[in-house]
Amino acid sequence: MSGRESYRDLPVQEQLTVLRRGVVDITTEEDLLARLSGAQQTGRPLRVKLGVDPTSPDIHLGHTVVLRKLRQFQDLGHTAVLIIGDYTALVGDPSGQNKTRPAVSRREIEDNARTYFEQVSGILDMERAEIVRNSEWFRELSFARLLELASKVTVARIMERDDFQQRWSRHQPIGMHELLYPVMQGYDSIMISSDVELGGTDQTFNLLMGRQMQRDEGQQPQVALTMPILVGLDGVEKMSKSKGNYIGVTDSPDEMYGKIMSIGDDLMENYFELLTSVEQTRYRGKLDFDHPRNVKAELASLIVAQFHGQEAAARAAERFDRVFREREQPLDMPEITICPGMLEDGMIWLVRLVTEAGFAASSSQARRLIREGAVSLDDQRMLDADAHVAVSDGQVLKVGKRRFARITIGK
Repeated sequence: MSGRESYRDLPVQEQLTVLRRGVVDITTEEDLLARLSGAQQTGRPLRVKLGVDPTSPDIHLGHTVVLRKLRQFQDLGHTAVLIIGDYTALVGDPSGQNKTRPAVSRREIEDNARTYFEQVSGILDMERAEIVRNSEWFRELSFARLLELASKVTVARIMERDDFQQRWSRHQPIGMHELLYPVMQGYDSIMISSDVELGGTDQTFNLLMGRQMQRDEGQQPQVALTMPILVGLDGVEKMSKSKGNYIGVTDSPDEMYGKIMSIGDDLMENYFELLTSVEQTRYRGKLDFDHPRNVKAELASLIVAQFHGQEAAARAAERFDRVFREREQPLDMPEITICPGMLEDGMIWLVRLVTEAGFAASSSQARRLIREGAVSLDDQRMLDADAHVAVSDGQVLKVGKRRFARITIGK
């Protein structure tokens, strides 16, 4: 569905069904239904707010969960208002943080903002989006006005935040500027007169603060709609660049496809729901009856196609199959790190390589495995136990039929 007029043709209950997908909470659903009904009756699209602080240069699939929800509102004919938080980024969102965020320079914020525009354009219809920077109003905000806003929020209310409570109980510092962050985010809602604000579950406090501040200003409080936090490749922590468990939207098709194929089977339903438009009944049926690898391959192709196109997704799938399925290598294999001290002119004694990988308990056992033809390097069988072999990042050592290790060269 596309176009500004499209939502007029869809009953509001059906709009609500579309918008509920993957959502954790709507405060309140009755308010959202009333706003949707009002928009349909008056022809005035809802103003749906999403704020992003450009504190890092790239976004990953975790960020796209809420961006996809914003696109759903666009496809229903509503107005996406994307706020580039070039002033809130100077403070740093304390949500989910166990310490004060390091300061980011204005130059970094500007550089990051440019990359955000490029990457977000792969998800949002930028021609139908309203892009604003909160420096437009914070640069002109007087100290008297700031005091007026702050006077309506109590310290007790701010300290209700779990992250602040935890830091306080551990005697960890909390900067005065951090206490102002939810006030700044709420003021953003006032300045753009938002009807709905989107965010992850870690943003719940900030979104509800926006409702309170709008009410204090005489505006109708925005609907707060929260999305789940996407779990990363490790299957445990939230997707994060700092944790190294992320899939970047600028990753190459092959890299993106391979990373998705590496996720645990238990994450597939969550990824289908939050990162694709596949109907729930369809992907759940596949998860119940199809081979997990085939379902994961479809998931990988769908996601790669979103960012690189169908042809690139098909080529990535073909290359992945050729490298991994045809060689019958496992998707998740242990790594062996070869330190430079083990190498001489980039080469290592084959026997030592096998023992360092833990595939032989002794040099004599490694020699026997080599002589029996059980050892191969990148599918090339090694038969000379006295040989020294050149090694490089990414090569695969195989011993027997089921033991694999990927080689990395240490620094």
